[in-house]
Amino acid sequence: MELELFPAFNYARDQHTTKISNSRDQPADFAHGSIDGTEDRHTVVFKSASFGLQLDVIINYDSTSHDNQDFKKTRSDFQLRARESALGDGVTATIHMMEGVGVSFILRDLSDIHLEHPTKSLISDLQQDTLMYWSKWLRQCNYRGRFREVIERSLMILKLLTYEPTGAIIAAPTFSLPEDFGGSRNWDYRYSWIRDSSFTIYVLLRMGFTEEAEAYVNYVTDRIQHSRTKEGAMPIMFGIREDSDLEEIELPHLDGYRGSKPVRIGNGAAPHLQLDIYGELMDGFYLYNKYGKPISYDQWVAIRETTDYICGIWQEKDMSIWEVRGNKQNFVYSKIMLWVAFDRALRLSEKRCFPCPNRNRWLAIRDQIYDEIMEKGFNKQLNSFIQSYEHQNVLDAAVLIAPLVFFIAPNDPRFLGTLKQILKAPERGGLTSTDLVYRYNTADSNDGRSYPKTTTTISQLNR
Repeated sequence: MELELFPAFNYARDQHTTKISNSRDQPADFAHGSIDGTEDRHTVVFKSASFGLQLDVIINYDSTSHDNQDFKKTRSDFQLRARESALGDGVTATIHMMEGVGVSFILRDLSDIHLEHPTKSLISDLQQDTLMYWSKWLRQCNYRGRFREVIERSLMILKLLTYEPTGAIIAAPTFSLPEDFGGSRNWDYRYSWIRDSSFTIYVLLRMGFTEEAEAYVNYVTDRIQHSRTKEGAMPIMFGIREDSDLEEIELPHLDGYRGSKPVRIGNGAAPHLQLDIYGELMDGFYLYNKYGKPISYDQWVAIRETTDYICGIWQEKDMSIWEVRGNKQNFVYSKIMLWVAFDRALRLSEKRCFPCPNRNRWLAIRDQIYDEIMEKGFNKQLNSFIQSYEHQNVLDAAVLIAPLVFFIAPNDPRFLGTLKQILKAPERGGLTSTDLVYRYNTADSNDGRSYPKTTTTISQLNR
C-alpha cells in the first residue's frame, strides 16, 4: 500500500512544517499507550501559521501475523519528501500488507485532538458508534417506496451538508469544480443559500427528519433578525458560521481541475439581488409549520416584516436562480416565487390566526403579480412561459416549478404548452436532450459569462 500526503494550507498560500514520530522508537510505556509489538504507530504533524493537521496511522497485527517470518516486511517507515510546488514537506510511505494486518488512517484538525490517543479498541468503538448513530438516524425515515436504499443514501448526503453548531445547510462541499472542463464557470458552493436550503428542508420534512429542519428554521430566523440591511433586504446566502461577507477571490497559482481556470473561493453572487429567495424562504416556513412544528410568534413577526419589505421591491429586476452575471431582468421564475412569498405569508396568517395588519395589501399584490406574469411572462406565439419579460423567445427550465408551488395547475393549457416546448430538442427550439433538460440556452440569453464548450449547461429536469 502506497501512501502520499502533501497538504496545502490556506489554498496553497501558507508554508508549513512537518514532523514524523514512529511508535517503535519509543519505550514500551510511551504516553500514547501501551505498545506490545502487535501495533505499529506513525504520527505525522503538519503545522502552518494558523492551522494544523495530524495524521495517525495504526498498523495492527493478529497473533498469526506476529509469529510469521514475514512480519518484518510490514514495518514501514514514513519519510519526508519535498515537492517543487509545495510550501512544505509532505510524507510518503510504503506499507507491505499481508493476511492478518489491518491499517487505520485518522486525519484530524490538530486543535481538536482529544487527550485520548487513538488505539485499536478506540477506533473499533468509534466505528461502532458511527454505525449506530446513522442506523438510528435513518430509522426516522418514513419513506416506504421503491429504491429505498438509494433514497436513504441521498438523505445521508443531505444530513452531511448540515452544520450542527448553527443549523446551516450548505449547497455542496465543493469549490471550483467546473461545469465544463477547461471552462471558467467554476464556483464555490460551500455556503448556505436560502433557496437551496429551503428545498432541502422540504425533503427532510417530508421524509420525517424534523430536527434538521427545525435547526435551519431557527438559523434563518436569526439571520432575518440580524443580517438584513437597514432597508430590510436579505442576503441570498451565508457562511456556515452566519457570516455574509463572502468575497470572491481568484487563486491564479492553482491550475484547477483538468486545467479549468480560474480557481475561486468565496462567491461573487453573494451581493446579488435575487428576489426569488423570498418565495423559497416563505415556502420553507410554511412547510415547516405544516410538517414540523408550529412557528412561534417571533418567527411570524420576522415573516411579517419581510413580507412588508417585499411589497416595495417586487417590481424590481434581479439576477434570479441562475445567478446570471449580466444585466438584471424581470425573470419569470423570480416573479413566480414572489407570488409564492405573498401566498404563503397569507396562508400562514390565516391558518394560525396571526395578526396581519397589511393583509389586504399583500392580497392585492399577490393577485397583481399573477396577472402580470400571465400577461408579460407568457409568449402566446410559443404557447410557453419564457425566461424574462425582456427576452420573449428564451425558454427557462426554472419555470417548470410553477405547478409544484401551486402557482398553476399541472393540466393548465399554459403549463402544458410550456412543458411541450421545453421537451423539444434544442435544434427544434426546446431544451431537452437525452432525458436531461438544459437550464436555458446561453447563446440566446446573455448571462454575463463566456459560453461553455457544450453550448448550454445541463441540469436535471427535477432540479
